[in-house]
Amino acid sequence: MKPKVLLVDDDNLVVMSLKKVLIKLGYDVDVCMDGAQVENSVTLHQPDIVLLDIYLTTHNGLDILKILQRKFFHIPVIMITAYADVKIAVEAMKLGAFDFLLKPIEIDQLAIVLEKCVKHLRLQLEVNELHAMMNTDKLTREFFGKSKQIQRVLNMVEKLAKSDDTTILLEGASGTGKEVFAKYIHQISPRQNNVFISINCGSIPKELAESELFGHERGAFTGAAQKTKLGKFELANGGTILLDEIGELSLDIQVKLLRVLQERKFYRVGGEKEITVNVRVLAATNRSLEEEVKKGTFREDLYYRLNVATVTIPSLKDRKEDIPILAYSFVKEFAQKFDQQVKGISEEAIKLLQDYHWKGNIRELRNGMERAVLMMEGDEIKEQHFSFLKKLNKDDNAGNTSFELSVPPEGVKIDVVLKDLILKTLTITKGNQVKAAKVLGLSRSKLRYRMEQLGIEVTKSIQ
Repeated sequence: MKPKVLLVDDDNLVVMSLKKVLIKLGYDVDVCMDGAQVENSVTLHQPDIVLLDIYLTTHNGLDILKILQRKFFHIPVIMITAYADVKIAVEAMKLGAFDFLLKPIEIDQLAIVLEKCVKHLRLQLEVNELHAMMNTDKLTREFFGKSKQIQRVLNMVEKLAKSDDTTILLEGASGTGKEVFAKYIHQISPRQNNVFISINCGSIPKELAESELFGHERGAFTGAAQKTKLGKFELANGGTILLDEIGELSLDIQVKLLRVLQERKFYRVGGEKEITVNVRVLAATNRSLEEEVKKGTFREDLYYRLNVATVTIPSLKDRKEDIPILAYSFVKEFAQKFDQQVKGISEEAIKLLQDYHWKGNIRELRNGMERAVLMMEGDEIKEQHFSFLKKLNKDDNAGNTSFELSVPPEGVKIDVVLKDLILKTLTITKGNQVKAAKVLGLSRSKLRYRMEQLGIEVTKSIQ
């Protein structure tokens, strides 16, 4: 669809000339030649851009600009005049004009200014679409469970959420629901009516991380030739941003991120204009950032800046009483998604779910409930619908069969035990070290190291 321009000028010759040029440049054009009718014309035609003459016969263009800024602030206004008055130009820009052109208008200059306007409109549309994509489903306290562990976490995050901009670090194993807690913090915070944006730092290619976070200008690097890109910080302005798996960011990006956290200012890649944002920052990690600092893979100053308030999310195995609540919430979600009639979950199925180890935490539970709802017959989820979990349990326990080791009263050295264990395993595998390493749960290189350490020679020891 062509961008629509409303041309406001009471000079008939100027109107005819500019209209032809605008149409030639690819714009739809509506005309208003009466300053008193500008507001009605904007309402009627709903233009994307307004070209407004400052000196109209009966009206001052600056007064009209004030009205447009108050009632139609989202529409960029380009002021035009025949007088090279710098003071008027400055005044118009202060009042919110997008740009300023002098008569006689050069076609090339007009085309450039209009193109800038269109680019601005596209960027604004991108922001609006992201706002529209916000998850409007409100999380409730009851969703998370009733265990003491989770109640402590909820009490903490609810206190922290009252602050408008306190940085919070969410720690916990993969799949424990750190992003869900981040959404909950946002939804009960003073910023709840603004955008929430989550970005997984571990999924961004290193060379694109700066662009994803802070945006880039057109032509800033190869592949950035199409248009200016808004970064996630700019898109989250006024709202909340979650930096998930923040420990995956490279050290050079950590430096830039530290400045943003301290000053809320940054430059787009290839940009010269400093951008200021008002964003609340939440960060999440599945590993100890303190340990990463010791290793030298995470900046100490950034760690302390993030560690204003730390919330540790417990693993599902430590809050098994919450499993039925979570399971029912997932059943409700997938029953609606797949148009299934589900009355409930049997007691045997609930017991199976609570006895399962859930190494993948809530993420694994959610996936399991999705599969059960898809595979179920009837209106109740039963134990047999989780047969795949029994198989997983069996596979996980394979190779962990217990055995009794007889220790003589006088004791025995550990090297003797290890040597005997390796020799017997090599006998079973007929000297095949690859198979022996697999049986013992070792890598091939570690087995070879142990054999050399204990003086085991396969050719002499294995018959």
